[in-house]
Order: sequence, then C-alpha cells, then structure tokens
Amino acid sequence: MNEQLTHMARQVTAGKLTRREFMGKAAALGVSAAMASTVFADAARAAGAKKGGDLKLGLQGGESTNSLDPATYASSVPFQNGKQFGDQLVEVAPDGTIEPRLAESVEGSADAKVWTFKLRQGVEFHNGKTMTSEDVLKTMQRHSNEDSKSGALGIMKGIESMKADGEYFQVTLNEPNADLPYLMADYHLIIQPDGGMDNPGAGIGTGPYKLEADEPGVRHLFSKFENHWNPDFGNFDSVEVVVINDATARTAALQSGQVHAINRVEPKVADLLGRAPNLTVHSTAGRGHYVFIMHCDTAPFDGNELRTALKYAINREELVEKVLRGYGSVGNDMPINAAYPLFDETIPQREFSVEKAAEHYKKSGHDGSPIILRVADGAFPGAVDAAALFQQTAQQAGIPLEIKREPNDGYWSEVWNVQPFCASYWGGRPVQDQMYATAYLSTADWNDTRFKVKEFDDLLFAARAELDPAKRKAIYSQMGMMVRDQGGLICPMFNDFVEGISNQLDGWETDPTQEMMNGNMSRKMWFV
Repeated sequence: MNEQLTHMARQVTAGKLTRREFMGKAAALGVSAAMASTVFADAARAAGAKKGGDLKLGLQGGESTNSLDPATYASSVPFQNGKQFGDQLVEVAPDGTIEPRLAESVEGSADAKVWTFKLRQGVEFHNGKTMTSEDVLKTMQRHSNEDSKSGALGIMKGIESMKADGEYFQVTLNEPNADLPYLMADYHLIIQPDGGMDNPGAGIGTGPYKLEADEPGVRHLFSKFENHWNPDFGNFDSVEVVVINDATARTAALQSGQVHAINRVEPKVADLLGRAPNLTVHSTAGRGHYVFIMHCDTAPFDGNELRTALKYAINREELVEKVLRGYGSVGNDMPINAAYPLFDETIPQREFSVEKAAEHYKKSGHDGSPIILRVADGAFPGAVDAAALFQQTAQQAGIPLEIKREPNDGYWSEVWNVQPFCASYWGGRPVQDQMYATAYLSTADWNDTRFKVKEFDDLLFAARAELDPAKRKAIYSQMGMMVRDQGGLICPMFNDFVEGISNQLDGWETDPTQEMMNGNMSRKMWFV
C-alpha cells in the first residue's frame, strides 16, 4: 500500500492528480489523513520544493515582554522565533522517532546512563563562528543553572556530568534514562555561540533564517541564512512572524491574504473557514492540553479538599463540546493522554459531580470568599468561555468562583506561573518523563502548580532507571494518579492543534509534537 500511495503522490507532483483527489483516494484505501499528508510531503520534497518568496505567519501568543533568549520561551511566538534562528541537537520526528539535527548521531551505553552525541562538523552560526562541542556544553550548562530560569531546567536535573570532547558531546546521568535523546530535543535547548552566556537574547543560532528585526509583541523578521548546514531546510527568502492575539483579526488576516498561515483557529469558526476555496484548515490531535492551574502552596489552594472540589465542579464533556467543538478530547486532571507511550488507560476518568464538588468544598472549610480565577483570551482559544462555563457549574455546587479577566499582553510573564489560579495551556511533550520533569518535578522552574512531592520525584527518577516497559508503565501510572488526586492541575480537555493555511503553500506535514508542524512550517513548506 505504501508503494501505491507514493505513486499517487508522485502523480500529484507531476500535475496528473490534484491534492484533493490524492487525499480522497488515500482515504478510500483506508489511509489516515496524517499518513497521507506525510507521504505527499515526502514525495513533493523529493520532486524538488520551490524556493523563494516571503512567508508571513499570523500568530497568537506574543507579548511586548518576550525575549529571544530560548530559556524564557513560554508561548507560541517565542517558540516559533526559536525555530527560525536555532537548532537543537536532535528533534522529535512526526512519527515519534528521534531525528538528527546538530548531532549526526546519538549512542547510549548499555545501561542507558552515558549518552554520546557525535556533532555535525562545519556548522556555522549566523555571526560566522563555527560551532564546537564547547558551544554545546556551555548551552547545556546555562540551561542547568537555576539563575537562567530556563524552561528546560527540570529535565536537566538528572544529569551528573557533561563534557565536550572534540567532535563529541557526552552526558552522564545520575540514573539510567532511555528517554535522554527526547529530553535533548526540548525546544529551549537551542545551541548558541558560547552557550548564550554573554547575550542569550541576541537571536544568534545555526537555524535556516537569521534575525533581521525584533519588535516584541508586534513582529519578528528573519531572512534566509545561505550557509545553513541543511540545504533542504528553509525554502523562503524571508519569514515574518506577526503577532495577532485577537482571534477575529487573525482569521481576517488569513482570509484577506495578509498572512499565509495562522495558529489556534477557534473551533467555532474552523468548519466555516475550512470551506473557503483558498484555504485549508488542518486539525492535528496530540498531547496539547488546556488547563486551569492552582498553586498547591498558596491559600486557599494549599488544601487538597478545595482542589478536589474544584476538579469535580468542572464539566469536561461540556467544555469539549462547547469550547473545542469536538476538536479535542476529555482530560483527566493529569497531563498525559493516550498519545503518550506507556499511557495507562485503566486510570478511572474523573466525572463532573455537583454532589462530590459540594461535599469536598464543605470539607475544605473554605470561608466562602470569592475564589479568583484569572483568565485571558490569549491563555487558549475559548479560555474566557471555558472559565464562564466552569463558573456556572461551580456555582451549582455552592463554590464562589469569580472570574478576573486579564490583558493578553503580559499574561505569560505577570499571570501564568505567578498568580495562584489561572488559565493556561501546554503543548505537551513527546514522552512522559519530559512532561513530568518540566512541570511537576519539585525543582522545575516551570512547576506551575507548585506540586512538590518527594515521593513523586523519587518515582520519576525510578522510572528513568527502569528499562522494563511494563514496570515503567506501572510507575508512570502511579505518578499520574498522584497528580490527578493530589495536584493542582485541572485538566478538562486535550486540544487538537487547529491551524489555517493558505493554499499558496505546499508541503504540509502532520506533526503531533507541537503546533504549526512542530514549528517547522518555514523549514519544510514552500510556495506553489
């Protein structure tokens, strides 16, 4: 079947079949849209992607407080900026395997405790400097330093030592971890000259595009870097990332042709937008989740009875239906779903219950004062509507939930990970170890629920050391239950990545890792 699919894809690139016809024939063969898109993209690239043109992306998730320092990336626009100017050692491919980037190969010791990365030679930074293993080492040292406030700090905690040795970079772990290559694919770990020690926000990397203009909260402009190590990456003359946080304005910009692609299409307009003759709406299921987070160490959320009451007070099915419009699935107050390897499908699903919510609220001894939930449109598409629905069901249980609407600008620096109860989103991570280490390990800088439980930390390290998949799955199951029943995460839904793309672009590839093809649109797509 793969040969037949590839042959059909080649017919499209030869002009003998339209893409719509190809997708229809693939569906008739029982091939998923995701697989068909990948085969088509591969065939198109093999036929030779066209070069040139100026790509414009209209994105939600940018603020005036944004920095180009990869350690600080917490929202969509900084993530996309990093994908333009930077590269990691490795990246997670759409099928979940590890792909080489600045490392040509990765080799682990038999006990998965020592990992050696053979570095690509002759790679040039945008400032003309040749990348060395010392640049890699210093990059990792900076992200391991608590003063950097890096979003990757949690995943660096299991490292015992690191060393640069000619064309090799080696990591020795405190405990074995078969997932170490996935951790090194974290999007914060962009290799910078001298590790970014001197000026981490300079926007200098080894990526396919180099920085031309940086206007946080407005626009970021990049031009083609002719000396990029991979000539197959970066088909455009320039890439402009335009910050458009308002959903209506973002959609209008795509429809009018002001931009060629947008992220976070609101589910309520997705079907209508997808019917436009010059546009395609792509929906990709994955590990992303829309959440409400409580700080477990801050009153009144420092009592588990109140946290449990709020978890029972939210109607997950209603939010998936009314907010996501079916572009997603129900969550279970843990950051893991069936998209993850070693997911335990037997963990009971928490259901909406006015009675249980009222019971736990009464046990909490809360004084009845307003419980403030902070939210903004930019937290996630439909966040304000989701909060309003949450408020209504909480009131049925006698819980005095009050919504405070915050401005989009500054939300990720002044509200998220600062205020004790707010709306947020996570793009997810390729493996459970990375998700838990990034946001639930006690010492993680991005532990946005302040979930600090030594037993959980011990289980995380034990899971890393356990190479038997069945035993590791059992440990992850126990960890999931701990977060679900003791943590400050209210996870009502896992969202699809819903994006609008102009039909002027080709080469789309379904990637469940992160939105906008895991940030790789500008690397892999081209103008028709």
